[in-house]
Amino acid sequence: MTTSRPAPDAVPPPGCPAHAGGSAARPAGSPGVERLYGPEFAADPMATFTRLRAHGSVAPVEIAPGVAAWAVIGYDTALEVLRSPDRFSKDPRRWKALADGTVPADSPVVPMMMYRPNALWTDGEEHERLRTVIADSLGRVDPGALREHVERGADVLIDRIGPEGRADLLGEYGAVLPLLVFQRLFGCPEDIGGKLARGMAGVFDADADSERANAVLAEGLAELVALKRRRPGPDVTSWMMAHPHGLTDEEMIHQLVLLLGAGIEAEQNLICNALRLLLSDDRFAGDLAGGSMPVEDALDEVLWNDPPMANYAIHYPIRDEELDGTLVRAGEPMLMSFIAVHGDPALAGDRRVGNRAHLAWGVGPHTCPAKSPARLIATVAVEKLLDRVPDIELAVGADELRWRQGPFNRSLVSLPVRFPPVVPARRSSTDRGGDAEQAPPPAPSVPSGPAPGAGGAGSAHGAPGHWWDSLARWWHGR
Repeated sequence: MTTSRPAPDAVPPPGCPAHAGGSAARPAGSPGVERLYGPEFAADPMATFTRLRAHGSVAPVEIAPGVAAWAVIGYDTALEVLRSPDRFSKDPRRWKALADGTVPADSPVVPMMMYRPNALWTDGEEHERLRTVIADSLGRVDPGALREHVERGADVLIDRIGPEGRADLLGEYGAVLPLLVFQRLFGCPEDIGGKLARGMAGVFDADADSERANAVLAEGLAELVALKRRRPGPDVTSWMMAHPHGLTDEEMIHQLVLLLGAGIEAEQNLICNALRLLLSDDRFAGDLAGGSMPVEDALDEVLWNDPPMANYAIHYPIRDEELDGTLVRAGEPMLMSFIAVHGDPALAGDRRVGNRAHLAWGVGPHTCPAKSPARLIATVAVEKLLDRVPDIELAVGADELRWRQGPFNRSLVSLPVRFPPVVPARRSSTDRGGDAEQAPPPAPSVPSGPAPGAGGAGSAHGAPGHWWDSLARWWHGR
């Protein structure tokens, strides 16, 4: 609940709770300011948030060396911020510490927090215009065709790892399948897709290489936009370009940054975190062995306890705001710490299983417009793997798994598993294009209906199955 705000130049009385913990302007690295990065935080983020609860539902944190912010860790306070666009802006141009040079432009978190003219970092009418383009274009994707496409891609990858009897499910399945889906839905050739995946992963890691990764990402997206301007097709990128709102090339690039991050990096985390849970939690073991895979329950629990974007949805107070007794100055970044918000002791009882009141998809005007296809992709990816490899198990103890150390996402470093070798699925020679080493091509067009003036599917880079064939060659090191 928000109370009246003191005048900006007012002197706080001794012991004022709004100033007891300082504001985010307090220098990063000060005693008592917790770090939301590094090996200790990655290994056990809830230990950090448990200590932060002494501050209340809003606490000062450091998200990179020298970069201070607020972590919103209370459920009700997060709802208040997310549902109040008149008080809390998404526009990073309000970030005072970046604007005045306190945070250097080459800080590793800047690529994930910098202003981009896309639906994530805009407000009001501009946000609505950009969001409409995304929602309308994604709305043209047929869910049935999408499911079939994910199943085909999953089969290809399982055929690759199956005979080996062991795999890294992150590097060889969870990270690859969302990339294949993105390439197909967005008409992206595999050479550009690989560049985009590498760039986006580096940006999410928020380390010393983030600035270079951001440059790689920008280069790949510019190539994709230029390609689709020349040769539009029946894909989401072309549909966005053909939308009546008429996006510029720059706007197209930055909408694709948003969709790429959600469609590849966050999707990878959702898939792999769900697989980790299903393979390590005894509550699911009986159901898996009995053939009844509670994948939907596992996804809900992951979205509660290990959400793919653990600390993000950054907002900036438009004016000084007092939240739960803590003063947050205008222009100070506030991260919604979903992983902490969902663990708020104020939430009565165990509300996880079968409950979708989590905030992982966002709330308010910036609710994720792609949550239905994202959930479908993750569900099919997990179901297909467990169906074809029923005796799969972790190759190491669950407590030996390592997590990436960036402040924003909850992502494993790897997910090693073992299983009895699996024979590749039998397919007709027509499906395999007459070559047992080639992956089967999916349907010529997963999305339904071409964009105005679009050419045939895959017209820019050969026949519809071309990139799947290239995937097979790449997978075998050719």
